[in-house]
Amino acid sequence: MKFNWGTGIVLAFIGFISFILYFVINMNVNSKYDHDLVTEDYYGEELKFQNDIDKEQNAKALDKNISWEKAENGLLIKFPKTFKVQNITGKVFLYRPSNKQFDFETPISLSNHNLLIPDNRLLDGRWNIKVDWQYKGKSFLYKKEIVY
Repeated sequence: MKFNWGTGIVLAFIGFISFILYFVINMNVNSKYDHDLVTEDYYGEELKFQNDIDKEQNAKALDKNISWEKAENGLLIKFPKTFKVQNITGKVFLYRPSNKQFDFETPISLSNHNLLIPDNRLLDGRWNIKVDWQYKGKSFLYKKEIVY
């Protein structure tokens, strides 16, 4: 068989296509490259989205919304001082976009208007914080992307 330009081009195409197919198959089969959704029940969460929009509107209507700061011993979440701490309930969810193993949720239990998330639970980097809280039957939602 004579090797000419046409044969070389066909072999180059076959080699390139094989190379690409190898990586596509490897990325889909290998568990090292898992493709995780943000939440397992994505469509169920989507149906609750309007409820979250209403809660965010309630929070924006407040004179002073929740704020946060990086303290020396953790993340300090500050609730409005105009509310009585006994009537504040809810939960704080911290989501780590880079690794779902570090996501956690904690209930809101306040002795003063501050909630401290200990430093040992937080790694340096980006976090999405979601505070879903209620005060006297009215629901509020605070979302923020923070770099800790």
